[in-house]
Amino acid sequence: MNIRFNILILLSAFLFLQACAPQAKLLNDQEARAEIKKHIQKLASDEFEGRETATPGEKKAYEYISSQFKKAGLKPKGSKSWLQEFTFSDGVNIDQKSTQLIVNNFIASIDEDFYPLSYSANGIVTGYVIYAKHGIVDSALKHNDYLGIANMNKKIFVIESGTPEGNSPHGKYGEWADLRKKIDLAVSKGASAVIFINSDTTQDKPKSGWSMRTAPSSVPVIFAEGQVASILKDSIVTNCTVGVSYEKILKNGNNVLAYIDNKAPYTVVIGAHYDHLGYGEHGSLYRGKAEIHNGADDNASGTAVLIELGRYVKAKKMNKNNYLFAAFSGEEKGLLGSSHFVKNPTVELGNVSYMINMDMVGRIKPDEKTLIINGSGTSPRWKTLLDSVSVDGIKIRDTESGVGPSDHTSFYLKDIPVLHFFSGTHNDYHKPSDDEDKINYDGTMSVMNIIKNVLHHTENSGKLAFTKTKEDKNEDAPRFKVTLGVVPDYGYDGEGMRIDGVSDDKPAAKAGMEAGDVVIQMGEHKVHDMMSYMKALSKFSKGQTVKVKILRGNKEMEKDVTF
Repeated sequence: MNIRFNILILLSAFLFLQACAPQAKLLNDQEARAEIKKHIQKLASDEFEGRETATPGEKKAYEYISSQFKKAGLKPKGSKSWLQEFTFSDGVNIDQKSTQLIVNNFIASIDEDFYPLSYSANGIVTGYVIYAKHGIVDSALKHNDYLGIANMNKKIFVIESGTPEGNSPHGKYGEWADLRKKIDLAVSKGASAVIFINSDTTQDKPKSGWSMRTAPSSVPVIFAEGQVASILKDSIVTNCTVGVSYEKILKNGNNVLAYIDNKAPYTVVIGAHYDHLGYGEHGSLYRGKAEIHNGADDNASGTAVLIELGRYVKAKKMNKNNYLFAAFSGEEKGLLGSSHFVKNPTVELGNVSYMINMDMVGRIKPDEKTLIINGSGTSPRWKTLLDSVSVDGIKIRDTESGVGPSDHTSFYLKDIPVLHFFSGTHNDYHKPSDDEDKINYDGTMSVMNIIKNVLHHTENSGKLAFTKTKEDKNEDAPRFKVTLGVVPDYGYDGEGMRIDGVSDDKPAAKAGMEAGDVVIQMGEHKVHDMMSYMKALSKFSKGQTVKVKILRGNKEMEKDVTF
């Protein structure tokens, strides 16, 4: 009797809790449109301060997004409830006391007389100084600034930051405008530290900002100006001390992950990045004082549609697949959040049928009504499907490549079919003027309804087949004189350029290079980071064969690459 009574009590409590759990309501288009507008108005408000990753604005955004997912009846699927945290490097803290320059007992002031450069290693050096003019040795130009200088080992090298014809990269001395090339040569000749000066004031001095895309060299590197620069060049220096001390600033970003678990064999991932540029210090195309970049189209629009698709799938009881709804952060800093997710997935990636990415879906042009869908070549299913999903007279223009400057790339590189929905570029891109009042809500609803059609058409399709594509068919892909045919790992901050993906039938693939390989040298050009990789790539021509050194694990290998 008591046992039956207890069971009834427990059952009643369970049913009560189920009744109290959030239940998604199936909205009509007018209601969904109002919700999307509410989301964009909130996310793109000044309150969120541009939603830059690892800022209070990001926190407000992920709290709002997770609350909306919860309200829609979805379940958390992050590593910490709704959130999946990731760590990234974002600048450095410079120790003002240990970063020093002393010349002939003249104590220079940091920022006023000198500043460290991104190429610098940590360390303190005391020694003799040699002045190496422009620091150039070039047999083709019959130029050798080191000729006649003896006993260079463990000296502090003072080098002009420009070239004899300026610091333009397009002249005959163009490649010597690259400070890294001068540093590498100086180190090979025995430099224990490098001090750049700029005697020609018509030339630009090196940038003082610290770039995390630049890997440090093996010695301290600074730029000196004013009185101390004159002493270094024109006086007899009896003693010199150069010290640089800094530590990387590590910050944490957060993906927001929500799940509908239908106990199905396969999962569909639907994603959008919610971060933007904050006050525009990095990545802005606006030239003026710092202002909040609200990013209404980029990408409050995609995030708003993501939330409402979660509500729709839940309320519609679509149960043939599981559904992961992912609001990624760190996209504007290099696909950091999505890259972290695919390397630390909270669902089995092998069971992901496909991934949909929405990045800038709020500005369909009313007079043209064109929607760009990238990734149509990543599964044989897409081409025929995309012919039958359009609504409201929207013209679909598709490109085949699965590689592009947004989060779908991270999934494509894991052999997952992708579609990237994009309503097109506009003059407000990455500017403070990307505000909510410019959103075309009718067009945004059309995009969401097209995505709904994709979801319904694939509900009984099982796991979609994957096909690799050629990125040069994507009109948004960057173009170079030559290409290696790889996707760099933008989250990698070690020495060299680590490969995240290799495209079929491209030079890297033909040479046997693989994802995970780290490029450390191309021809005679050392690769320390993304910047030096790009500069090295610009030196080669189509049809040229060069030796490329890579690290595969701890093993150094050399590949013959033909562009």
